Amino acid sequence: MRKEATKTGLFFGSFNPIHLGHLMIASYMIEFTDIHNVWFIISPHNPLKEKSTLLPDVNRLYMVNVAVEDEPRFKASNIEFHLPQPSYTIDTLTYLSEQYPTHDFILLAGSDILSSFHKWKNYEQLLSQYRFYIYPRCGESHHRCDDEATRLGNEATSHPSIRFIPAPMIEISASFIRNSIREGKDMQYFLPAKVWRYIDDMGFYR
Repeated sequence: MRKEATKTGLFFGSFNPIHLGHLMIASYMIEFTDIHNVWFIISPHNPLKEKSTLLPDVNRLYMVNVAVEDEPRFKASNIEFHLPQPSYTIDTLTYLSEQYPTHDFILLAGSDILSSFHKWKNYEQLLSQYRFYIYPRCGESHHRCDDEATRLGNEATSHPSIRFIPAPMIEISASFIRNSIREGKDMQYFLPAKVWRYIDDMGFYR
């Protein structure tokens, strides 16, 4: 009898830095859906783009590692560091599917991707081969947040590969944390304790 595939959620992001909002969403996906574990896929710095606020890959990987080290259902992955640049989701998924054939990979993403998803490389192939679990997120504008869950619920029914997950709306953003640290604010309660200590000790984002 063939063993059931491990349902693994893939949470892509720069994680600059990883914060409690990321961990809350990952935890919700495990506790309230059929996902068994979540891999945090850290996006590498694109050498063709200048991002002065983006910490080096090794620092962001370290922060994700210390953030998830006490939760066996979470995993930090630097897989995209070793793939051709720029990173495309379809290429990463193809590689992971080949390397881990016993895993059923499911993409975890905020609803703010939906408006531009048609611009992703091979987006139709992504929809045909993989599933998306979409959680409510207003994006950077924060406009009409109260209507987001309703709007997303309607959109998510338009394709069988997209499933709306009614997770709590968590609007903690990495950019808010970075800007606040630069302004001298104490952000320790927005971050895992080990991540905050590392940022504070290293003087990041100041």
